[in-house]
Amino acid sequence: MTTRKYTGPVAELRGSLAWRRVPRLGLAGVAAMALMSVAAGVAQGQGKSKPATSSADGAVVGEVTRTKADAIAQSWQLLSDAVHDDKHVDLQIQALGALGTLGTNSKAAELITDAFSAKDVDTRTAAVLAAGQTGNHALDGHLREALNAPEPQVAFAAATTLWKMGDHSGEDLLLAVVDGDRKASAPLVGGSMHQASREMHNPASMAKLGAETGASLLLGPFGFGVTAYEYIKKNGGDTARVQAVEDIAQIHLPETRATLEAALEDKDPTVRAAAAKAMRSYHDEKAQHSLAQLYFDTKKPVQFSGAAAYLVSAGAVAMPAPSPADHTGN
Repeated sequence: MTTRKYTGPVAELRGSLAWRRVPRLGLAGVAAMALMSVAAGVAQGQGKSKPATSSADGAVVGEVTRTKADAIAQSWQLLSDAVHDDKHVDLQIQALGALGTLGTNSKAAELITDAFSAKDVDTRTAAVLAAGQTGNHALDGHLREALNAPEPQVAFAAATTLWKMGDHSGEDLLLAVVDGDRKASAPLVGGSMHQASREMHNPASMAKLGAETGASLLLGPFGFGVTAYEYIKKNGGDTARVQAVEDIAQIHLPETRATLEAALEDKDPTVRAAAAKAMRSYHDEKAQHSLAQLYFDTKKPVQFSGAAAYLVSAGAVAMPAPSPADHTGN
């Protein structure tokens, strides 16, 4: 019988994961675990969070001792302040991206609802997308109202979001986009045309819509607004390692968790944000302590991702179920 020889990351993992203790993983398991070696570089990065002290229940933020209740309140406050900050649109979009990961939670829904009436059109569009990402049907009414928005980008985002959720209320808008500068089509399913559908037959409006939706309006992965995510990528963000973090998060082994914990202190903010989202599935005090430290991260999107993850880890928000509009393609 020929002895199989392993090289590279697989060989290292085969030894470090105590192979005899996980014999049923087989080659498929080795392939999955090999992703950990891609993410393993996280342990070599220097953390960007301030050191934290410890409290009785493990819920600690920065250099100040907090109770779990305090940390939960701070999480909501961090997200709320950003959503209501009309002077900083990027922060609003990034916070909405994080809120979109909190499922049907009523408090998250309230903050997203507030953003539907924000001053900036990009923020209102992000609110539409975040509402769809939550899968919370309590927000369906706001999404349908957004179909009547005078700005094509808001109405289009609402139409596509509702469509993914099985609601065809914005069908006329989607048909208008397909028609382009051709004569307007009547909706296949009854109902009158929405205001923005007329704009979508204007070539200039369509060109503007295409530029905007392609540049900054979709919510990116891991709780980032795309504007911030693209900025980070252009400045050295490692998307391969980010994807590896999300993949290994599906394997609940001690070795996986150790890698994710190290990733919370990585030099790459996209990796830190991805690790925060992954760590929300752990509900012990150590996980909450680690996530709470991200409140003082140097990058706001990581703070928001950490705050949202803490709320789930601490039990303040139920673990969200995947939604039809949740990060399609990521």
